[in-house]
Amino acid sequence: MLIRTERSDDIEAVRQVHLAAFGGREDESRLADRIRGSAGLVPELSLVAERDGEIVGHMLISKAELVDGHAAEVTLVLAPIGVRPEAQGRGAGGALIEEGIRRAASLGYKLIFLIGHPSYYPRFGFKPAVGSGLVLMQFDVPDDVFMVRELAEGELDRLAAVRKEKYGELKYPQTFFA
Repeated sequence: MLIRTERSDDIEAVRQVHLAAFGGREDESRLADRIRGSAGLVPELSLVAERDGEIVGHMLISKAELVDGHAAEVTLVLAPIGVRPEAQGRGAGGALIEEGIRRAASLGYKLIFLIGHPSYYPRFGFKPAVGSGLVLMQFDVPDDVFMVRELAEGELDRLAAVRKEKYGELKYPQTFFA
């Protein structure tokens, strides 16, 4: 399996991946389209999994903000991620996540956030964000599905030490709500 950066000629295949992965629901493919057209896109973090010349998976990591009072820092969010049903359970999703983490760290980013299954993402170093004094107010989700992954060791401790408010809030960009 090859994990590589998405190209413009992959867009239709990526749409089909998300449609297949999410039972025909278009939300994820539309989200990917909106992110591609936004200032939050980090082109190196839009990845495809290719097996035997066919795109079987896609993942996007894009910019968001971590807000503390009136100060904001750029951070990253992982969404969407999808793997064609016939390719699920064969390592494509994990390979996309691991490569995305590696690339994000090499680009100098310090944290990646996501909303996801608490039984799946911890194997990639994600943990509940709420325990680090971070909150998500834009989505009403259980605490254990709002997760964070440190890319720079000690980043969560650094944020806690400089935080003015009692918590920091992750703010997804408007792209996620259009």
